[in-house]
Amino acid sequence: MAIAIALTSALALGACAESGTSESTGAYLDDSVITAKVKTAILEDPALKVMQIQVTTHRNVVQLAGFVDTPQMVGRAGTVASRVEGVASVKNDLIVK
Repeated sequence: MAIAIALTSALALGACAESGTSESTGAYLDDSVITAKVKTAILEDPALKVMQIQVTTHRNVVQLAGFVDTPQMVGRAGTVASRVEGVASVKNDLIVK
């Protein structure tokens, strides 16, 4: 019984350990949720609806990369991303093709 408790404790603590990217597991999961919400918001926006925008998040900072058709889409994507709950800031690296 004591071994089972020790193993359970070790696994629970291991789940909170930092990943190789210097983020805790919780922070990594939070970033993943933010990324998913930003992608959804972009796809649901009638002015954007593009799959050519890559979204990554690190410590609540969202980075947008890829290609869009107009300068207005660059600005709109940044605005949409910044309005998502949990986003601290947006680094907009979108390029007009």
